[in-house]
Amino acid sequence: MSHFRCVAKHPTISLVGSSCTSLRQINQVHTQLLITGLLDDPFLHAQFVASIALKHPNLLDYSTRALDQNPNPTVFAFNSLIRAHSKSPNPQKSFQLYNRLLKSGHNPYPDNYTFTFLVRTCAQLLDCEASRAVHACVLKRGFETDPHIQSGLIYMYAEMGLLGCARKVFDGIPQPDLVTLTAMVAACAKSGHVGFARGLFDSMPEKDPIAWNAMISGYAQCGQSREALDMFNLMQMEGVRINEVTLVSVLSACSHMGALDQGRWAHAYIGRKKITVTVTLGTALIDMYAKCGDVNKAMEVFWGMREKNVYTWSSAMGGLAMNGLGHECLELFALMKQERVLPNEVTFVSILRGCSVAGLVEEGQMHFFSMRKEFGLEPLFEHYGCMVDLYGRVGHLNEALDFINKMPVKPHAGAWGALLNACRIHKNTKLGELASRKIVELESKNHGAYVVLSNIYADSKNWDRVSDVRQMMKAKGVRKLPGCSIIEVNGEVHEFVVGDKSHPRYGEIEAKLEEISKRLKSSGYVANTFPVLFDLEEEEKEDALCQHSERIAIAFGLISLKEGVPIRIVKNLREPSVIPFYTPSSSSYILPGDLFLLPFGMGEPLHMIDIVLKAADIMVHEQVSLDATADEAICGGIVVFYYDSDFVGDFNWVASSPAQNVLLLF
Repeated sequence: MSHFRCVAKHPTISLVGSSCTSLRQINQVHTQLLITGLLDDPFLHAQFVASIALKHPNLLDYSTRALDQNPNPTVFAFNSLIRAHSKSPNPQKSFQLYNRLLKSGHNPYPDNYTFTFLVRTCAQLLDCEASRAVHACVLKRGFETDPHIQSGLIYMYAEMGLLGCARKVFDGIPQPDLVTLTAMVAACAKSGHVGFARGLFDSMPEKDPIAWNAMISGYAQCGQSREALDMFNLMQMEGVRINEVTLVSVLSACSHMGALDQGRWAHAYIGRKKITVTVTLGTALIDMYAKCGDVNKAMEVFWGMREKNVYTWSSAMGGLAMNGLGHECLELFALMKQERVLPNEVTFVSILRGCSVAGLVEEGQMHFFSMRKEFGLEPLFEHYGCMVDLYGRVGHLNEALDFINKMPVKPHAGAWGALLNACRIHKNTKLGELASRKIVELESKNHGAYVVLSNIYADSKNWDRVSDVRQMMKAKGVRKLPGCSIIEVNGEVHEFVVGDKSHPRYGEIEAKLEEISKRLKSSGYVANTFPVLFDLEEEEKEDALCQHSERIAIAFGLISLKEGVPIRIVKNLREPSVIPFYTPSSSSYILPGDLFLLPFGMGEPLHMIDIVLKAADIMVHEQVSLDATADEAICGGIVVFYYDSDFVGDFNWVASSPAQNVLLLF
């Protein structure tokens, strides 16, 4: 009977969890319960405490004081408060309540629910010592076979990065149920062990949406975006219910791969299924569109959101910055302050990137120093790296070096990397050697530092030093990652690597590459072969460049996409490549749409275009001679444009008509 009374609430107490929304109303109910003597009943008292704690988490102090009004509170009352505190900003208070439970004079013993909530508290706190203590108590009290506690322990250890401990808990379960299997799949996927997680997932006789979401999220977080999207497609075919958590992970995978078509499909699915666009989901949509180059759609989503938090604003500002719209990024920050939304560390990364792409050194300095002075935020490594990048892009290399030397923390590889990139742009070999050496001291296997330094030497035709760098990489066992380019065609993702000939349409691709090469030469284009780091004859270098993965992807895009469809290519390497110019037939155009050019007058003779490339972190000025007018160049060329989180300079925006193709290289 007592258990039933804990489930079936007294009508007066039920008001606390339903119609009572203010402290005044709760006080009125509390007074009535005291007058009628109902709170003398331990079970009704426990219901009252639980109703306040679980339905009104902002009144936890009130519910704790209510607990004190009964000399013999039940374990249900204690568990309710422990549970509420485990979800609160101060979860450590759960341990105080547990100690009080143990010291109670009438000895109500902790049960399996007590430890379920204590395990959740440990996961919130990420406290290894407390976690082991709670696990020991679980064993001492004999609750180690409870499935909820088992899954909770697996989750707890996974949250702290102790996958080995999670595996030990899992291996000790003779017949794990669905909840425990799902917890282990989520733990392995989150820790990056997606292979083991997938094996467990495939062995599950039945799978709930949580298990599917865990796998998709795990693939996305590990950078295996293709596998994440494949899993999403399989999830749909199995008829599994798709929710907000699924879509956030899918949009993240689309962002990493530049899979705009699949991202658009996900957005349309949200509309068709009338899924509420929450702050989290809306922010994911903004991030996806911005990283896929559709900044207008990203801002359309942003302005259409009824509720925005600091991450939504930061994502929108970051999207503007990564698309080269530095001034617009700063304007949005001004509006954010007008809306009284306080910025955080992520916000200032976006702001500093906006200043960097716009070349606003003084404004960037002002925002950097305002972090601590105005908002009480301590700059992180990312902010110091952004400042070095800001100085380096405009050629203030000595200021960048001075800033690094004056950092209050030990300079990290990101800061030295930003300086190294700037040295490549401005051809400062001496400082580039210093930056490269510092990076290697911090990260001996950082192949990017060796590659950029080698490129700096190659720029000056210093082949002996190029050879030295390559020998050093070989001696230290540093291997350069192979180039990979990804292109999406009709919702299907195609991946190409350097010299790849495995694609079923490679014959057509090779024919298109030959056609491009012929038209380039007939248009007067002279290949810039400096990215090829070998001391080869020019003709051999040109042949080597033709096998670059992005060129193969471009050719595939030309033979696969209709006229007027943008060609978007995602690169994996942190190094620059060549810009080819191509004069196609009048019926087929590929034009520099999202391209930044140095200002020049339309129709004036154009002998050189100074284009800034950005492939991940490495930047380079690419100079291309072309005997044509600016109009002809804009209306007749392929321009490979590297899209990433950073750009150089404040350039003019070059638009193309809807009937023309645009080539974007991410």
